[in-house]
Parts: sequence; structure tokens; C-alpha cells
Amino acid sequence: MSAHVLIKIGGTLLDAPESRLRLAREVAAAASGGIEIVVVHGGGKQMTRFLAERGVESRFVNGLRVTTPEVLDAVLKVLAGSVNQELVSAFTVAGARAVGLTGIDALLTEAEPLSDELGAVGWPIRSNAGLLHLLTANGYLPVVACVAGGRDGRMYNVNADQMAAACASGYGAARLFFLTDVEGVRDENGATLAELSIPAMEALIRAGVATGGMQAKLEAGRKALESGVDEVIVAPGARPGIVAQLLAGSPAGTRLHR
Repeated sequence: MSAHVLIKIGGTLLDAPESRLRLAREVAAAASGGIEIVVVHGGGKQMTRFLAERGVESRFVNGLRVTTPEVLDAVLKVLAGSVNQELVSAFTVAGARAVGLTGIDALLTEAEPLSDELGAVGWPIRSNAGLLHLLTANGYLPVVACVAGGRDGRMYNVNADQMAAACASGYGAARLFFLTDVEGVRDENGATLAELSIPAMEALIRAGVATGGMQAKLEAGRKALESGVDEVIVAPGARPGIVAQLLAGSPAGTRLHR
């Protein structure tokens, strides 16, 4: 089994410096133990705040932010800029040799427009993971912001869960962890589910139980499983020790399987 792991960290978990540093220490400890890890991060909360401070209202369609040229500029400043570099700095404090990247670098994640209605929102069509292998094989920790590129030079805002799924399959990760601000995937009664098959995930979406961000995670998780990732877990990123727990195979959150 490949020792490659991809960890997606939700933007809410990165907002507070103490939460950011704790997660950086946990991931850095795992990486120092010989596991090759790639981190993909979001930053939707930070984006919304940045835009609101500038009087720009955030509009969403099916959980995706409508990305005008003004919003794309903010995505580059906030996601690829401050959020990415704050996380890289936290990893540096934790002793990891972190490298901040976006999907535009070496066309790490290639995207095409998702729909006219959404503007510069991209759908990742392939991940060229050569750069990730080059870095992780040499002891570096890639930290990827969810911005993608096109061969025509266009830049795209990509949903962080979809970005993580694309990078995980391109990188050949055996395991994909979505660290989020909830305990896991909930059923219609609000109870956290220990595991979900692909048909069960689809049923939750159809029934309107999994919506918005959770729907995006399940759809990305399904895509990752169908692209060869062995195990996908939606896990409580706010729980101390969560990374070691997941790597050890201890039950936490919701395990998605084929």
C-alpha cells in the first residue's frame, strides 16, 4: 500500500493561529515519521471576510462562490497569498520544510470553466503530480492552495474538496483525509455516521440531508474513490491528535468506501 497521504484542511480550522499551529505540528510529526504527505487547504471564511471588508457581497450557486474578476483577484490575494503563507509559516514553526503552491505552479492542477454562471470557477480535469513527488521524495511538504490553471493561461477558483480529490488521485495517494469543523457526515437525525458506501452517499445527497459543504465533500470523496484512492475519511479536525489517530487507523469521523 502506498504511503502517500493527502490531507485537506478546511479554512475554518486555519482561521485561529492556535488551531493552525496544532494541525501543523500534527502533520509535521507524521511527515517526519516517513509518511509522504501533501496538504491542500481551503479558506472560504477568510475570503468572505476579505470581500465583505471591501463591500463585495459573496454569491453562491450550489455551494460554489460566483467568481467575478474582482473575486478572482481576492482569491489570489487571500487563498494563494495570506492563508497559504500563514499555514506554511506554521509548518516552519513545527519543523517541517513546507513549500507553498497553487495548482497554477507547473500546472499542478489543470482546470476548465465549470459554467458561465459561476465565472472563473474551475473544474479540475487533471492533476500533474510530478512536482508533488519531486518535493515529497526529497523531504519537503507541499501546501497547495485551491487555485488552478489552464493551458491558455487562465486562472480558476476551485472548490477545495474537488482540488483535494484531483490532487489525491494524481499523486497516487492511498488515503485522503478531509479535516473539517464537524464530527463527520450526519444522517437525517443528526447522528454522525461511522461509514458510508458510494450508494449511501448518493442517497444522502438525493434526500437533501447532505447539502452545501458536506455535499461537496461527498461528491469529491466519491470522485477520489473512483479514481483509485483506497480510503477517504471526513474527520473532526478540531479534535487534538486527530492526524495520528487517522494514520493509526483508529475510528474517527466518517469513512467513505466503494
